[in-house]
Amino acid sequence: MSGEAGNVFAAEEEGIGSEADADVSFTLGQSDSLTLQVPASGLLGTGHDQSAELEAQLVREIVAAGPGGWRSADVDLTVTVELCRGRCVYLVGERLLSIDAPETMCEVARRLRVFSPQEHQGPWWGLRLRVDASGERDVVYDYGEQPPDELLPPEAYLADLREFPRGRLPVWLAAYLGHGDRQLRTPEQAAAEARAYHTARRRPELVENEFPDLPVMWARWASIAAVFTAVRSTRGPRMLPSFAWFESSRRSGSTLYALPGGRAVLSGGVWNAPALDAAYNDGAVLPDYYAGAPDWIANPVLNRRVGVGLLSFCYWWDAGRWHRGESPSAEQCAEAVPGVWTIEAVGGIVAGLIENRNGDGLLQAVVSLVRLAQAGGVTREAVREIFGDSGDFDIDGALYQFGLAGLLAMTVEPIVAEEAISRVQEYIRGRGYDTTGYPLELLTADRISCGWMVHVPVRSGQVAAGRAVFYVADDGILEHSTSSIGPTSYASGFAQRYRQRQGLTV
Repeated sequence: MSGEAGNVFAAEEEGIGSEADADVSFTLGQSDSLTLQVPASGLLGTGHDQSAELEAQLVREIVAAGPGGWRSADVDLTVTVELCRGRCVYLVGERLLSIDAPETMCEVARRLRVFSPQEHQGPWWGLRLRVDASGERDVVYDYGEQPPDELLPPEAYLADLREFPRGRLPVWLAAYLGHGDRQLRTPEQAAAEARAYHTARRRPELVENEFPDLPVMWARWASIAAVFTAVRSTRGPRMLPSFAWFESSRRSGSTLYALPGGRAVLSGGVWNAPALDAAYNDGAVLPDYYAGAPDWIANPVLNRRVGVGLLSFCYWWDAGRWHRGESPSAEQCAEAVPGVWTIEAVGGIVAGLIENRNGDGLLQAVVSLVRLAQAGGVTREAVREIFGDSGDFDIDGALYQFGLAGLLAMTVEPIVAEEAISRVQEYIRGRGYDTTGYPLELLTADRISCGWMVHVPVRSGQVAAGRAVFYVADDGILEHSTSSIGPTSYASGFAQRYRQRQGLTV
């Protein structure tokens, strides 16, 4: 088990949090266990008066630590018996100033934690407090429903559990303390397991009529990402080349990796997955999410939850179908996946994000956009049909999401003859070719279906076998050929390659 502290993912993805019902013990690693006893009733006491006074003292500490002229402060503390960490973010004018919580503030928080009313199985771990310069405050105590933005070292939580035993741990904390890297799958492990599955003739389960086919899912995922980007939301799914990700507001999420050969991996975690709760709190065996998986299902293409033991499903697309090992059904994973199930689901998400638009007209525009995305032909006009010309929406950002997903219609403007000739001259000079008998100033360009054939014409009465001929496509791609290959034959293949680059039907 890693002893390092940090975000649950130690990366840019948001953390996952939950509190789940469980049992009296949880597993540490694969063999060691720590038994937690439920505290006797009234052991911690209520301490309402002390709690109110300590809250007021904590506010005084926040006021004292603030810079001159601050208007409000947001304080986020994570506290155990041994350690306290947190940040204070002050609004000063129009600027935000962030400082580490001072030790005097942490000491008050530790005392407050003990005297706070005990409505759960133990004291709170997190405190979020908003206060303004007049001293008005709003405080929220976190008993583990979500992990803090920065986790404390495991030893801090273990010491706290020894002081305040609990009958059940939130799934995120039970996994943090006990995952033991059991969900990781290195390429070496993947290859060995794939060979073993093949030898044992163990095949993955074929998944029918649960998730949309990969091309459809990819297009709908990108459509939702584009809409969230257009409304300038910091949440929602996003696209990168060959990669899509999503984090829900409830700390569930997933990633979709598109791989060569028409393959893909969809994996992630539901924050309160029963299988994880049972494994980490009750000592049950973790499901084999990779049962029957091919050797390319490995850490680099798995959701980062795998590193902290919070992966709760893994599907892969191969040979035109979805497969899974011991993952739950798609319905049970739905919370961690954006609304890609139907075009109507996408339309509902869009309608919820855009106000002041006619419902029927908006839905029709969304359906049209998603269908264009599924055909790989999204246009600016289709996006503008949804958002109009208002500067309130980031249409360029939406188009960028579609572009990263490879779903934009190609709008290549034909280049002119002079540009084609210039590109050939630069190509020849840049490579230092001998141009004796091939004067570049005599280059001419003849138009073909998707670009230009550029060459130095042969003088009347001469035959020049193997003479250089260049083909420049409208998208700027240059190919070097010779007169030994008939122009008609070469131009046909040249046009075919151009259409393939543009995603057009061959």
